Amino acid sequence: MGLYPPGNKWRKLEPNLRAAADGGHRVLLTFGGAYSNHLRATAAAGRLLGFATVGVVRGDELAARPLNTSLARCVADGMRLRFVDRATYRRKAEPSVLRAILTAAADALPVPGERVYVVPEGGSNSLAAQGCTALGRELRGAADVVGVACGTGGTLAGLAAGLAPGQRAVGFPVLRGGFLAGEVRALQLAAFGGPRGEWRLDERFHGGGYARTTPALDAFAADFEDRHGLPVERHYVAKMLHGLTTLAEEGAFPPGSTVVAVVTGGQSASAR
Repeated sequence: MGLYPPGNKWRKLEPNLRAAADGGHRVLLTFGGAYSNHLRATAAAGRLLGFATVGVVRGDELAARPLNTSLARCVADGMRLRFVDRATYRRKAEPSVLRAILTAAADALPVPGERVYVVPEGGSNSLAAQGCTALGRELRGAADVVGVACGTGGTLAGLAAGLAPGQRAVGFPVLRGGFLAGEVRALQLAAFGGPRGEWRLDERFHGGGYARTTPALDAFAADFEDRHGLPVERHYVAKMLHGLTTLAEEGAFPPGSTVVAVVTGGQSASAR
């Protein structure tokens, strides 16, 4: 458990790791919430490939609490955690704020002055979107519709770009706010120069936000596990499966359609 980068994260990390290595960086600094699969994946990749890793975690109140299973796995894989307040975290992409974060994290570097490669939250940037096109290419001819849970939009941006004409992707945001469509468009612009593939978002299944759930979502996941004998990760996968099932019940897919659900994380990523 936790010995390798889980789910879709490797596809997003791999091109960034190559860029870091090619640029002579041996430290990765990245961002995530308390249950971030991306933090776990980065920590595991760093341990496997010899990068030092620093995780900037949303919520300075968490510093005084026992680590949850996700953050404990990050530490076990060698990641040094730095907790920041939520207001600072929201502004982390601003150059002045990022410089301050890097300065504050300097004591976490294994060697003073070591070059740091910054991986954005969720690993989503143009390189990540390009890496995720492989997922779309693998599904060419295998599906009419592909469903995927979305945190930061990088997987959906690349997945849709890799699909063949006539295929379409549906993304199910796990955060509320309605901001993700703009993020996906911006990622495709940066990665491919403009829109690629057919995709849309369904905002109804976030369950109140990241790491949150509802009685309806819990009941759906429990029923799915009972009927199929498969564990369902709650933060991403359950929301996506609930969305696809609801769309099917609503008649969103023509009879005879083949629908593929992309599983982006295992049960070990769930909160307990």
